[in-house]
Amino acid sequence: MDEQPFLIFGAPAIGEEEIAEVVACMRSGWLGTGPRVARFEADFAAYRGVGPQHVAAVNSCTAALHVSMVAADLEPGSEVITTPLTFCATVNAIMHAGLTPVLADVDEATGNIDPDAIEAAITPRTRAIVPVHFAGRPCEMDRIVAIAKKHDLVIIEDCAHAIETEYHGTPAGRFGDFGCFSFYVTKNVVTGEGGMILGRHEEKIARARILALHGMSKDAWHRFGDAGYKHYQVVECGFKYNMMDMQAAIGLHQLAKVEKHWLRRQAIWARYDEAFSDLPITTPAPPEADTRHGYHLYTIRVDPSRCAVDRDGFLNAMNARRIGTGVHYLSVAEHPYYQDTFGWRAEDWPVAMRIGRETSSLPLSPGMTEADVERVIEAVRTVVLGQ
Repeated sequence: MDEQPFLIFGAPAIGEEEIAEVVACMRSGWLGTGPRVARFEADFAAYRGVGPQHVAAVNSCTAALHVSMVAADLEPGSEVITTPLTFCATVNAIMHAGLTPVLADVDEATGNIDPDAIEAAITPRTRAIVPVHFAGRPCEMDRIVAIAKKHDLVIIEDCAHAIETEYHGTPAGRFGDFGCFSFYVTKNVVTGEGGMILGRHEEKIARARILALHGMSKDAWHRFGDAGYKHYQVVECGFKYNMMDMQAAIGLHQLAKVEKHWLRRQAIWARYDEAFSDLPITTPAPPEADTRHGYHLYTIRVDPSRCAVDRDGFLNAMNARRIGTGVHYLSVAEHPYYQDTFGWRAEDWPVAMRIGRETSSLPLSPGMTEADVERVIEAVRTVVLGQ
């Protein structure tokens, strides 16, 4: 068992095209924000059915969330409702923008934020909603949009898991004022580190682009290009959030393979569903009608009252079998910083608490071989049944 190679959770599928593009980028002398970032923005915009003036590449989804909140012009201290079943970056971005996070519990079956809980969390200070399309499954955006319209709220979609995701024919990221995407190394399209802002309003995306590069009116490509030097002006107090051409060089070919990789993950997902159907674990609910699941995370829930181990025992046993797993996510309210800062108690969002204490994510990379998939299946069955 120990002689087998460690199966890395979320390992990207990188091909020779990405490697050659990175080499070409290095030989070009242009490593920072430049022509490849512009191409990547244009390709991503076309993939999501918008014009290039509606997107802005940045260096992470966290940066995308932060910049979007600043560009949305929300008053300092305003309340922003989001889910407790998310990575800490969602809440941190709200705080970095000078806003106050408010949690609304999730649906037991989907892990997505519950629209009824959003309604219950709204106060006179609420100004925005940040739904997270958990694991690639779209939130109930028709209800969330209706709530936002009723209360005049901004929607900033956290689409870190949802590049391919669609809800009733509309891509994730196009329901809100902003959609924020991730190209982190474990995501469905990879640039190593990277993110993208998709915005409904051209003027707000233009502002987001300026905010993402120190508040300067021109980026380096336009200042130092062969058309001659262009002076910049600082028009806002911005941030250092720009994407590099080195990152975009990977992303160009990753995006070109997005559908092929999605189909491979869908096939692995279906094999897992089949293989685990008789186990005493909770597997992901089927995708809802008229939606497209991004198949980003295959999460199982390990309930110690039904299984031979608890969740942490499962994680350790899988690691001993040299298979990487993830936890998506321990409820935000479980973390001491937020408890100390806001007085949050995990019990106040019981569904997210239960899911967070039982969940584990299995490898789902399109780079996995059939042998890798069967190895994961065998390990899960052995650990869960205590064989």
